[in-house]
Amino acid sequence: MTTTAATPTTISDVRTIAVNVTDQDAALDFYVGTPGFEVRIDGQATPTMRWVEVAAADASVTIALMAAEASGRVVDTGIRFAVPDAEREHAELRRKGVTVGDVLSWEGVPPMFTFDDPDGNRFFVVEAGR
Repeated sequence: MTTTAATPTTISDVRTIAVNVTDQDAALDFYVGTPGFEVRIDGQATPTMRWVEVAAADASVTIALMAAEASGRVVDTGIRFAVPDAEREHAELRRKGVTVGDVLSWEGVPPMFTFDDPDGNRFFVVEAGR
């Protein structure tokens, strides 16, 4: 099978990743009050749809908190957050009452752990620069 060269895309970055939440206000309180994200956008997109985006202070990618029905199950979002020290971040989130997994660390792989938001969305935290 031969592949022909595609026209180069003009896509230059990832801007926003959506996460389903059952209560946008509660989710906003969690993301701002617990990991300490900042609110980038919070407004009415349409008369019936509120658009909320949060992000780490220096991040270029935001997380949109999308209103959704309760699923009652944990969803692996596939989102990995970078931190300078996984053990420190793990201890801080645990201190704040967040459900966190064990810090995993093995040779050749940066330390990492999971945490769940109040809606059961699962995220990974990975130590960067190691």
